[in-house]
Amino acid sequence: MTIRVLLADDQRLVRAAFAMLVESAMDMEVVGQAGTGREAVELARSERADLVVMDIRMPDLDGIEATRLIAADEDLAGVKVLVLTTYDTDEHVLEALRAGASGFLVKDTKPAELLDAIRTVAAGESLLSPGPTSRLIARVLRAPEAPRSGGPEGLSAREREVLTLVARGLNNTEIAESLGLSPLTAKTHVSRIMGKLGVRDRAQLVICAYESGLVAPGDTGS
Repeated sequence: MTIRVLLADDQRLVRAAFAMLVESAMDMEVVGQAGTGREAVELARSERADLVVMDIRMPDLDGIEATRLIAADEDLAGVKVLVLTTYDTDEHVLEALRAGASGFLVKDTKPAELLDAIRTVAAGESLLSPGPTSRLIARVLRAPEAPRSGGPEGLSAREREVLTLVARGLNNTEIAESLGLSPLTAKTHVSRIMGKLGVRDRAQLVICAYESGLVAPGDTGS
């Protein structure tokens, strides 16, 4: 299946470079390019993209608000957003994830890694750029005034185990191997946890796990 990609960045040269890269992949095609957040929302609706590669800082409507509008539109329920940021310390990354982005990468990511990230997010997984993740989590824990997701109190013991592994970055297959489950059962657990906590995707599950104290920064489970 071909992944339909929409590129949103206010710099034409950046969009052109990304477009060449995406078109070089046999399993992807560029279905539109937007220079503002508002154009990104409009094109997401008209072109039925599977995934939007979204710059955070854009004129007219920034990438955070554009992401929020896409995530809130029931007609765009299947559209994923992968946020790109210039700096891995960007203070708006957390806002983008809360708005509904399924992951983020810094712009100096290697081309092959960007293509892999598109495939990962399009497949329904979340993706957090490794470098900024610890800083992102630390920022969550330092911001008690930030709106919080529902806590894990209503989860079963097994669901709490699964959520902990999601927060540590394991995919469904790895969770299944760790807990002695089938991949389908692991996937079902993750879906149920999302429903109970009222979150959109795995990226928001990670935030919820850290906010609630279920997982602490630096906790690898070893």
